[in-house]
Amino acid sequence: MTEEFGPRPIAAWYMVGAAVSLLLMGLFCLLFVLHLTADPAAMPLDQRAAYEVTPDWVIGAFGLGALAGLAGGILLILKRRQAEWAMLAALIGVLAWLAGSLVVGPLREAMSANDLLVIIGMAAITWTIFWFARHSRMRGWLS
Repeated sequence: MTEEFGPRPIAAWYMVGAAVSLLLMGLFCLLFVLHLTADPAAMPLDQRAAYEVTPDWVIGAFGLGALAGLAGGILLILKRRQAEWAMLAALIGVLAWLAGSLVVGPLREAMSANDLLVIIGMAAITWTIFWFARHSRMRGWLS
C-alpha cells in the first residue's frame, strides 16, 4: 500500500457520508417495496405494460441491489469492513437490473425515458457509495 492509500485517522465527514448512503439506499429499498406492492390495475396503460413484461430475474436483480445496498448502508454506519462487499453486491444487482431493462426487448420498448433515467441514476449512486465504502476500507476506517 502506498502512503496515499495508507491508514489514516477517520475523517470528520465520514458519518455524514455514511448517513447519506444509508438514506439513499433506504429510498432505493422503498422504491423496490413500492414496485412489489403496486397494483397494475391502478396504473396508466404505459406503466402497466412495462410492469407486466418485466421478467422475474430483472425484479430479482432490482431486489438484490436494494437489499444489499441497505445492508451496506447499515454496515457503513457501523464502520464494518463488510460494507464494501455488500455495496459490491448492490452494484452488481443494479447493473443487472439496468442490463435487463436494456436487453429485454418488450421491457425496453414499454419503458419511458424517465424510467431508464431512474435506473441509470440508481446505478451511479450505488457506484458512488461502493467507491466510498472501498475508499473507507483502504483508509482503515472500517474494522
